[in-house]
Amino acid sequence: MSEWARDLGFWELPLPRNKKDKVWHPIVKVSKTVPFGYVDDPENENLLLPIEHELEALVLAKKHLKQYSYREVANWLTTQTGRNISHAGLKKRIEVERRRKKASAIKYNLAKRLKKTLEEIEKLEKKNTGYYTESSTC
Repeated sequence: MSEWARDLGFWELPLPRNKKDKVWHPIVKVSKTVPFGYVDDPENENLLLPIEHELEALVLAKKHLKQYSYREVANWLTTQTGRNISHAGLKKRIEVERRRKKASAIKYNLAKRLKKTLEEIEKLEKKNTGYYTESSTC
């Protein structure tokens, strides 16, 4: 069959790259509301199990937010996953993730600074045994 004779009406999506690289983990349930991308664990009522295709769609939806409105992306997300999410729910989810990421980055930087400061204190303590030295002039 020649290249010109093939059917151009069919287009195959590329396979996802290294899907095994991403591992979604269960999270602790902190409220009655189950967040988008998770479902209650039937064995443990305090855990939420991840739904991979919903979380993957949510990651893609975050990229779509650069071009489209929350309402359009929420409608797209609902269509793709079959699970309902409102534009307000999507916005809240994105804002909470941003706040947590920012807080995590701040805490990480503070921990690095604290570690550096503690190392400097240890060096000073090894050099000087006390806070002051007595002079021998009496």
